[in-house]
Amino acid sequence: MLQSRQIEFFHEKAAEKTSQLRTKRKFLNPLCSLWQKSRKTGGEDLESLELAHLLVETVLDKKGSDITLLDLREQAVFADYFLICNGENDRQLRALANSIAQDAKQKAKALAKSIEGSPESGWVLVDFGDLLVHLFSPDMRHYYDLEDLWDAAHVVMRMQ
Repeated sequence: MLQSRQIEFFHEKAAEKTSQLRTKRKFLNPLCSLWQKSRKTGGEDLESLELAHLLVETVLDKKGSDITLLDLREQAVFADYFLICNGENDRQLRALANSIAQDAKQKAKALAKSIEGSPESGWVLVDFGDLLVHLFSPDMRHYYDLEDLWDAAHVVMRMQ
């Protein structure tokens, strides 16, 4: 009899908790939806993964090397993907950053929210919201080692 009563108590508590979660979900879903929309860039005709693949082509056209695309959706809330690549010198890093911003605007109608860093420093970051493009000199890439820092992220693509 006591066990039956305990089971009923647990069922009641579980039903109460489920009801609370449903109420929270109804409240949070619109907020999450608004937050997701606020993370989107410009025209956002392409999803972030499609934009990343388009920008890989841009990097290859400008002779960027050691290209890695990381899926961070399970590890981070600030971005879905990192696109990481090398430029051999300041001039190439500048050309990569300019071409990435220009191609994203022309081909995907996606505007870079910001471009941080400088080619002279060895690290340029192009921020598209859900996609962050990291352009490194080989020395700075080895120093910061983002792939090791985000080792739990799924590697979508790697090109040496």
